[in-house]
Amino acid sequence: MPIYTYRCDNCGVQFDRHQHFEEPALVRCPECEHDALRKLFLPVGIVFKGSGFYATDHRSPSGQSSAKKAEKAEKAEKAESTAAGDNADAKPSTNGNKVE
Repeated sequence: MPIYTYRCDNCGVQFDRHQHFEEPALVRCPECEHDALRKLFLPVGIVFKGSGFYATDHRSPSGQSSAKKAEKAEKAEKAESTAAGDNADAKPSTNGNKVE
């Protein structure tokens, strides 16, 4: 059974009530006896359980190994491009070897 929160527009009293889905909403306030009750819709606390919802979650070791491999590959590509850029500035010698 869900819990519904009600508030009286007349006296301001607020309370929770267990009700079935099929039951009609309450309209009469138990404190002031006026027909001024309103059902409130409050935010619900959500708890995500499982793996991989966010990057800060604790993932399984199998998920971490593929991420580490991707990081290593990116670092290797950057190192290769940097090394290739350094060698491009070198002047070739007359015998085919590069001279700096």
